[in-house]
Amino acid sequence: MDKAPLPAFLAANPFPRPLTDGLFYREKMRAIHRVAPDSLGGAPRAPRVLEIGGGRSGLAALLYPDAEITTLDRNFDDLGHGPGQEHSVYVCGDACRLPFADGAFDAVTLFDVLEHIADDGVATREALRVTRPGGWLLVSTPNADWHYPTWSFMRRWCPPEIELMQAWGHVRRGYDRPALARLFGTAPLRHASFVNRATGLYHDVAFSRLGRRKRRLLYGLAAPLALLGYWLHPAHGRGTETAFAWRRG
Repeated sequence: MDKAPLPAFLAANPFPRPLTDGLFYREKMRAIHRVAPDSLGGAPRAPRVLEIGGGRSGLAALLYPDAEITTLDRNFDDLGHGPGQEHSVYVCGDACRLPFADGAFDAVTLFDVLEHIADDGVATREALRVTRPGGWLLVSTPNADWHYPTWSFMRRWCPPEIELMQAWGHVRRGYDRPALARLFGTAPLRHASFVNRATGLYHDVAFSRLGRRKRRLLYGLAAPLALLGYWLHPAHGRGTETAFAWRRG
């Protein structure tokens, strides 16, 4: 099996406090793991995976530790900072002009990337082009109705939503399934949501302006709600962000 076991994958969460500040990232990792195929094929060679915009994430190398990973990012300074950096070949490049041959990869990932690209149609076509027939495309993105903070009482301690989106480099809020189906030419084969209303409180606190002591207090008070929300969240439950998988025909 090419895919890392879920416990090992989640244990590689790069956040120093993975069950508080990084709980939302653990949710994202679990959703990605839920939609990712167990095997990418590629025999007799190791499968080849392209992670677009993964200079600081390194998730593809953690998800498929035995694969040949190529990580592409447009910002040279971001390359090589992800947790799977020792397993990747790094390329500084543009998602809208991928410097690879047609069908070069068994899988292509765009983890929280498309919402940062102005010409997402071109980027999607390029991702499809370099994926071999029968290969996989894995995507995670905020939903089109994503908003921050999740809980209105947190607004007094949180930066304005537009400020966060600008800091993160968003050119759009996110996507709904029909919009992604139009981009990829077909509906996704699999999907899994993450960050529900219960766990969203931890997400609010993680990006708030509260000091560390107050954040720890809020995390402690909200722990029963957030952890219950995490453990009971089904793959197709209601969430504010979603991971998707397509298989190229």
